[in-house]
Amino acid sequence: MSELKKTSMFGGAAIVLVVLALLTTPRRAEPDAFFDVGQTFFVDQDGSGFTDPNSATTLEVVEFDEDTAAAATFRVTNRNGLWTIPSHHDYPADGEERLANTAAGIIAITKDDFRSENVTDHESFGVIDPLDEGVSTLRGRGRRVTFKGASEQVLADLIIGDPVEGRPGYRFVRVPDQSRVYAARTDIGLSTRFNDWIETNLLGVERDDVKRVELNEYQVDERSGGVRRGGQFTVDWVERDTWTANDLPSGMEVDYVQMNLLVGGLMGLEIVGVRPKPEGLTGNLRQAFEARTVTQADLQTMQSRGFYPTQSGEMLSNEGELLVRTDLGVLYTLRFGEILYGSGNAIAIGDDTSDDEDTGAGENRYVLITAEFDADALPESPQPANRDFENKPEGQWTDADRENKEASDLHSQWERRTEDGRQRAEELSTRFASWYYVVSAGSYNRVHKTRDELLKAIEDEEPAEPPVQ
Repeated sequence: MSELKKTSMFGGAAIVLVVLALLTTPRRAEPDAFFDVGQTFFVDQDGSGFTDPNSATTLEVVEFDEDTAAAATFRVTNRNGLWTIPSHHDYPADGEERLANTAAGIIAITKDDFRSENVTDHESFGVIDPLDEGVSTLRGRGRRVTFKGASEQVLADLIIGDPVEGRPGYRFVRVPDQSRVYAARTDIGLSTRFNDWIETNLLGVERDDVKRVELNEYQVDERSGGVRRGGQFTVDWVERDTWTANDLPSGMEVDYVQMNLLVGGLMGLEIVGVRPKPEGLTGNLRQAFEARTVTQADLQTMQSRGFYPTQSGEMLSNEGELLVRTDLGVLYTLRFGEILYGSGNAIAIGDDTSDDEDTGAGENRYVLITAEFDADALPESPQPANRDFENKPEGQWTDADRENKEASDLHSQWERRTEDGRQRAEELSTRFASWYYVVSAGSYNRVHKTRDELLKAIEDEEPAEPPVQ
């Protein structure tokens, strides 16, 4: 055999061996760490899962406080058609739209970037479950966000951790029963601020609604039990930027700028916390005393908050009262009580110590609010002398018929407004009856005014120009 043939044979054998080696060598497994990057968390590839934000009826957010080593829960839910905040004494919530928007944000979150599936990395990413009692560390616990449906089934459950460095709007996230951690955009408008979930215009008044403001100025001396009276000062609206008042000092007038600020303060009254009243104090005090449904403990709690019921069924408060009457005859009474120091949940929902501790963290104020209908605000208009006009064609009306028709229309208008005012007052009375409110120091200062603060010196009128000679 020639050398050329031998070389060719050996070369062909080598090629066969190389091919066989490639075919029989065990293949290295392809990494699957990134298999789900770009997918959403709670919507499956076939379009099933949590897809309808309006199907969410409960939001629960759990946050861990490293200082107290305890988890705090914020919850808003729909019960029998009524939105409430269970974590805040079941206070009524205005939450449907916000809940749907937040749920839509959760649905849209995608697994933008896989980071780790090592449990030991959870602390550094801040995605430890705040409810996990099996982990000893207090650090690295995230915010757990859970959405549930009408039957309490879990629609979405996510732990949101620390911000991702260099990527604004991104945080580390993971599903609670999974170890995989992702970076994801989480700017979804999630809020656990009490104010973001309630009716912000607590009194429900607009600027043009307010027609009378009355300051009932007095202070209760807590040591002696005496009352230092400062008098009553009533301000009535006349027309745009014009108010008048009783007992105006010489040379003084109502400062319309200050009145506008006061009305604005009423519209934006900032409620930072609530406390439920005992059942015996939610209705008529006089009847409660007669029925003996008010306990000594109830009275002590009320007095500690700056409110002092009298045997006649009236109520006094530490810092006097503000009465506000609207064009529908709704009369609000705001009674200003004790200062409440603190911040956060200590103010929002209270605990065994926060009501009495002077932490210097903010001078919030207890306020009691009531509403009733004041018939004097809507005096009855005269009724028509007769209704003969109803049986005549309009072309045959006499002057007397036209006057009676006008009187009839005005009286019907009075009846409608009176009924609207009564209904509105009843709705508000029910809203306020069960609660002590806590308002921020800023809100208190905007609506708690003295007579002197609402007055100013009458400005001299511009002298008339001399006539042209």
